[in-house]
Amino acid sequence: MNPFLNLGIRHDIVNAITELGFENPTPIQEQAIPVLLSGSNDFVGLAQTGTGKTAAFGLPLLELLDFTKNYPQALILCPTRELCLQITNDLKNYSKNIDNAHIVAVYGGASISDQLRQIKKGVQIVVATPGRMLDIINRKAINFSQVSYVVLDEADEMLNMGFQEDIDQILSTTPEEKKTWLFSATMPAEVRRIAKKYMENPFELTMGTKNTGNANIEHEYYVVKARDKYAAFKRIVDFNPEIFGIVFCRTKIETQEIAEALVKDGYNADSLHGDLSQQQRDRVMKRYREKNLQLLIATDVAARGIDVNNVTHVINYSLPDEIENYTHRSGRTARAGKTGVSIAIINAKELGKIRQIERVIGKSFTKAEIPTGFDVCEKQLFGLIHKVHNVAVNEEQIEQYLPRIMDEFKDLDKEEIIKRFASLEFNRFLEYYRNAPDLNANTDYEDRGRERGERGERFGRTGYKSDYTRLFINLGSVDDFTRGDMLGFICNQSKISGKSIGKIDLKGVYTFFEVENEVVDKVQQGFKSVDFQGRNVRIELAGDRDGGGGSSRGRSGGGGFGGGKRRDQAGGGRREGGNRSGGGGFRDFSGKRREDRSEKRKRY
Repeated sequence: MNPFLNLGIRHDIVNAITELGFENPTPIQEQAIPVLLSGSNDFVGLAQTGTGKTAAFGLPLLELLDFTKNYPQALILCPTRELCLQITNDLKNYSKNIDNAHIVAVYGGASISDQLRQIKKGVQIVVATPGRMLDIINRKAINFSQVSYVVLDEADEMLNMGFQEDIDQILSTTPEEKKTWLFSATMPAEVRRIAKKYMENPFELTMGTKNTGNANIEHEYYVVKARDKYAAFKRIVDFNPEIFGIVFCRTKIETQEIAEALVKDGYNADSLHGDLSQQQRDRVMKRYREKNLQLLIATDVAARGIDVNNVTHVINYSLPDEIENYTHRSGRTARAGKTGVSIAIINAKELGKIRQIERVIGKSFTKAEIPTGFDVCEKQLFGLIHKVHNVAVNEEQIEQYLPRIMDEFKDLDKEEIIKRFASLEFNRFLEYYRNAPDLNANTDYEDRGRERGERGERFGRTGYKSDYTRLFINLGSVDDFTRGDMLGFICNQSKISGKSIGKIDLKGVYTFFEVENEVVDKVQQGFKSVDFQGRNVRIELAGDRDGGGGSSRGRSGGGGFGGGKRRDQAGGGRREGGNRSGGGGFRDFSGKRREDRSEKRKRY
């Protein structure tokens, strides 16, 4: 008998979740489901991300609601659109054998008219982000007077994002006698206060110790100089050939810059941040879930609620402003009982912050050494050998080519063939890491003041080519281009390397970009007679279109990741965070906010 039946879940729901691979309940599901099925208690559940919280509250909801009635009976509030969509999809999968089950996702960045239309047709469960939900309530387009259950998921993050007032207004439209279920990964004082405000004698369930991290996650830190951070990051990635990771940055600009640099350097990477349209975000996440991306570069806000299986590494390129966010970041790996690694790349002055995080998560970090060039080459070589040894051979399809393959190799013996296959990848890394320097910083060196000056050196590259030409192209973000898309488009059309392209300044209907002087003619030739969705694509010297000259004499190293003011791109949203440098800006954990919460709320 399926253990979920023993918890009180009926057959049609158990059959649906069995098809999804649910065999045994996780600890929080095992303990929470019987309590919630009683329907008689308010509930507070404290558990880390990746422990199965959605099913812990979703399965009882499906048992308790009356799906013969088409009015809202349950409201689930969560902080981000990604989490909103994830919960909605999960509930739809759980309820696929229930007749007349209607679940609607309500979130910003999508058509409100479509969401209103779905609500009007009839709905039992509404899954929503607070901002869009309040908008719909203010339009008097929904009636919550008969709601029996309210779920506050990721309550700590909703409060951290400044949704307290929105939650108050939303819950004021629900009945006093409803039951409130609150789930949170951490339990700061603010969450404790919200539990006291909205609940009466709640049943409390804590999985593990409050605010601690997942026991299956190994925590490592690497100490580097700020100028070497990007080079060290790449070396860590190269040392882990099978990495499938999420890289966290503090600001939107930083995510975009690092993603672009990785693409230029030949990695499968893309960025996820608040300036992307919903369509762009969905496209990036689809590629990542399908593992067409190896590295997802993201901000905390953008990545909240992402549930992707088998993430092997979380890399903190910049430490988070809020200490609780480290727990949420690291929780993207080691989900559903698997193991994972959370890595922090820091400078020597941030060692104290690592100690603070250790105290909060209840686990010690391991100080790791940036691998040497030889170590990386060796790891890549045996990674390739392992891949070749374990590759699945499609006998039927390859059989027709075998005679030609054997003929090509007829003058080589087995040993020679093996050496040549191994050298395909090995030679590339051997050349790149020839004479590679030691990137580990001495944690007790005296002249730490030098770090400040080093932060201006972008991605650790020590020398820029001095002359770039600034060009104009009549395509931009309204054409659904991200900077990564534009980079690939220019490279493909011009047949040039991404390393020849400098800064890409994506606007709404046009884009400025820099290329090395020697490839300007090649770029212009490559775009002759090119059209995009029926429009002629134009490449011109930027001239005085943006008030600048046709040639950009070098790149400023003084502003960290491309300092100066920046207009918002089409797609909306403010720039996240302030300090762009890889080394500083870690806020103390007193609760002070660098950014007004009301401004954060506008994004969702």
